[in-house]
Amino acid sequence: MEERTYTVDEIRRMREEHLLPSTQSYFSTPLEIVRGEMQYVYDAAGRRYLDGFGAVVTISVGHCHPEIIPKVVKQVQTLQHMTTLYYHPVIAVYAKTLAGVMPGELKVSFFTNSGTEATELAALLAKNFTKQQEFVALRHSFHGRTLMSMTLTGQSAWRHSLPYVFGVSHAPAGYCYRCPYSLTYPACDLVCARQVEEVIKYSTSGRIAAFIAEPIQGFGGAVCPPKEYFGVIYEIVRRYGGLCISDEIQTGFGRTGEKMWGIEQWGCVPDIITMAKGIGNGIPLGGVTTTRPIAESMRGKVHFNTFGGNPVSMTQGLAVLEVIEKHRYPQNAKAMGDLLIDGLKALQEKHPLIGDVRGMGLMLGVELVRDRKTKEPAAQETLRLMDLCKDRGLLIGKGAMAGNVARIKPPMCIDRGDVEFILRTLDDSLGIMERGR
Repeated sequence: MEERTYTVDEIRRMREEHLLPSTQSYFSTPLEIVRGEMQYVYDAAGRRYLDGFGAVVTISVGHCHPEIIPKVVKQVQTLQHMTTLYYHPVIAVYAKTLAGVMPGELKVSFFTNSGTEATELAALLAKNFTKQQEFVALRHSFHGRTLMSMTLTGQSAWRHSLPYVFGVSHAPAGYCYRCPYSLTYPACDLVCARQVEEVIKYSTSGRIAAFIAEPIQGFGGAVCPPKEYFGVIYEIVRRYGGLCISDEIQTGFGRTGEKMWGIEQWGCVPDIITMAKGIGNGIPLGGVTTTRPIAESMRGKVHFNTFGGNPVSMTQGLAVLEVIEKHRYPQNAKAMGDLLIDGLKALQEKHPLIGDVRGMGLMLGVELVRDRKTKEPAAQETLRLMDLCKDRGLLIGKGAMAGNVARIKPPMCIDRGDVEFILRTLDDSLGIMERGR
């Protein structure tokens, strides 16, 4: 790449000419980011922004973390690539270290380049182990962009008009704010969770390979279910012979606070965990961890990934895990998340645009509505909020089927001052919108 500076307009023209037209960008005026430093990023003019979205929930411990980058640079200078056909120590060391933070008997891993590859492998494992072909997933879910993961995804916006993998059925999410049965928790008796049994009985052969779900839905709009939701579902799924897959691509590595895995917040132990994003803190890295008996279903079957588990990605993955434990980032996610939730609920009392505040740790969502009685989604207002926050130095994301949930998922290294800045910026921006300016 030639050594020169490009304007935003030049970058836009090159993107439009040379990238697929499906490539998206945030904000009415696209933002060019050129540097990152822990919870902050900087544009070409040197302006600093608090990354309240963690580069789409990918930066877990901070941009260019000073305790990670030197180790990765040293590895790049020593050995940049070697496949799993040859031995190199770091993949084995990382797999062993990762096994030490897994729940239950999940001890065997395989590493990929992305979350969608992890989803595909988890489905393959479930099929091989159970000898079944059918899956249950959730509405509002997101599991990736390849064929099987798109089929498992429960949002039409993320599913292309293609032939899908057969045998995937979708059950209701634990979305209390928009309960599809117009019921109220806990009097509802978790009808949404119990519907999984009805789906298995009436929409499958009666035996399934697996149930897959995010402990808190990410692109679905930070949908956070009742505490008993997954316990009810896991019991049903196992009764019908299926495995339970926890998609921890966004909730993993402490983001939900205190515990390493989101599913642990619900008191459940899955059979397979998929991971990506925060596992590598910005490097292309994903993975699957399962039990020894399930892993054995792959013995004698060749499964290979050219770049999965390469020395550079493994070095960064191991370094990320080390700083997570050293700096107690999951505990910080809990403390800062509690402050944020309290502050967001106070803003909800003040600003009628806020219909719901939900989430856990630093995986939070603020659902905007035009009317609290009708709950009409405020999608355009969400885009406006993102622009106003960006203009004030805060980057946030969006999600949900209607695109009306502001997603707040910063790196886990944020401090109390950052929390106060996030709340103050949201307060100011919502005030501007409500005054019609």
